[in-house]
Amino acid sequence: MDSLFLDPNNYLREHLTEEAVANPVIGGAEVGHVHLQVGDVAAAQKFYVDWLGFDATHANTPGALFVSAGGYHHHMAMNVWNSCGAGPRDNSLGLGQVDILLPSEDDLGGVTERVRHFGVPVADDGQTVRFQDPWANELRIKVARN
Repeated sequence: MDSLFLDPNNYLREHLTEEAVANPVIGGAEVGHVHLQVGDVAAAQKFYVDWLGFDATHANTPGALFVSAGGYHHHMAMNVWNSCGAGPRDNSLGLGQVDILLPSEDDLGGVTERVRHFGVPVADDGQTVRFQDPWANELRIKVARN
């Protein structure tokens, strides 16, 4: 895996156009996987693996956890490299929301039941289920519509 430098200011200059703001999914662009800074890898494993139902695919890198669904190498990763011991994130610049698309209504119902069982406050509008992880990242979960 590469860790290549990305100049965020240059990226925003090149990509944050009026059109991109008005239509954030130009050309069907999607993020393939997400890396989150968390305060504790064990707590991340409890939340994302035990409660949400992801599979832990790689837990041998110190301070990191990689998770997936369906046998993929990883859809999400969590690490404490810059955030060890951190609590809920401030409402500031940075990733604060992750959309997760599930294959069926049964899968959505299962996740919803599990997080409610563990006391996670859930908002459900009949299409999308929203809740926060322990670091105040909002997760929006819904069924993928083809």
